[in-house]
Amino acid sequence: MPACPALFIGASASHQGKTTVTAALARHHTRRGLNVRVFKTGPDFLDPMILERACGAPVYSLHLSMVGLDACRALLAEAAREADLILIEGVMGLFDGTPSSADLAAAFKVPVLAVIGAHGMAQTFGAIAFGLARYREDVPFHGVLANRVASARHAQMLSEAIPQGLRYCGHLSNADDIALPERHLGLTQPAEIEGLDARLERAADAIAQTALVDLPPPVHFDDATLPAPPRLLDGMHIAMARDAAFSFVYPANIDLLVAMGATVSTFSPLADEPAPRDANALYLPGGYPELHAATLAENARTRASIAEHVARGKTVIAECGGMLYLVETLTDVEGAKHAMLGLLPGDAAMQRRLSRLAMQRVDTKHGALTGHTFHYSTLATAMQPVLHATHATTGTAGEALYRHGPVTATYMHAYWPSNPAAAAALFRGESL
Repeated sequence: MPACPALFIGASASHQGKTTVTAALARHHTRRGLNVRVFKTGPDFLDPMILERACGAPVYSLHLSMVGLDACRALLAEAAREADLILIEGVMGLFDGTPSSADLAAAFKVPVLAVIGAHGMAQTFGAIAFGLARYREDVPFHGVLANRVASARHAQMLSEAIPQGLRYCGHLSNADDIALPERHLGLTQPAEIEGLDARLERAADAIAQTALVDLPPPVHFDDATLPAPPRLLDGMHIAMARDAAFSFVYPANIDLLVAMGATVSTFSPLADEPAPRDANALYLPGGYPELHAATLAENARTRASIAEHVARGKTVIAECGGMLYLVETLTDVEGAKHAMLGLLPGDAAMQRRLSRLAMQRVDTKHGALTGHTFHYSTLATAMQPVLHATHATTGTAGEALYRHGPVTATYMHAYWPSNPAAAAALFRGESL
């Protein structure tokens, strides 16, 4: 049974600074020479990019539904065998969602550090901390950290408000200049944040002034492994679009393709790189094509290579932003219309309001394939779905899955390790 110091970073709500604190802890202990492994709870692409920058290692998702209990157990066991510290960043508020961050922390007995944005409060901070610590007896609790503290006097009032028996781990100040910028889908991508490493260093300096300077106690994890997936993609070359416009990729998805025998390469539509002509399949992941629509519309080499790939009847898997890249037009939030590749019938439009946010599952002949959806665009298309996903917990109608020639497209971001056989069928161009 491997043991490793571990801490679960939760919060009272979203936007409290969980990622900033997790990144600060990761950078602080990494620069001490420790091997830090960081995980993110739930479906997320942006937070893991920041956390990977902070610790220098890929950040994998943990979620009791999407990833599954057994796979979560195996990922944590693998990390515990190799790492000096495991950090798990939660999602939303500690008890929000089904399953919640608290469910994950309780399942693996990882103590929770609760981050509370203390701006606009004083003694109420203590009441919120008490509630988080005592709401569920099965959730181990490490302590509480105040974020966005205005002054030394403010910090003193917060610490004095903590009820006896709870650990106050200190505070991070507004003056530390460590907050991470956000946009509509979450944090800004690392390459777009000026001086990110300097910001992470300041965050690590700030965390070093708190009671979190030392490692947390070790947690014992079950010595679990998962069986190797069948080599259903032996000999296949899968080329993946990868740049600032197409960056929403689960590391576990790529690991699975390789484990099933595929060779995975990348190309950049933003740099007008052609898709490899010898690729058996293309993967166009989600991202921010709307922020780069004018450039994507002008890049003729990539356009021609993908069109040729489709004309030769070769498989394309397009998720969310990747699907928008293939339709006829994409209208941005300012109303400017951009010509996309025109390989799928339909027109997409960005909007300022969230269109859909939900955990999803699609039932295939190979079983359930899990994932999520999160987008601010709408799609008007004459395509008829070949399948519909459903909401993972309520069973209500979810995203459509389209098949148009050799192209399979959907708003759903699938977590392929949840069903390797279904993932392989997608890339082999077979029906689900």
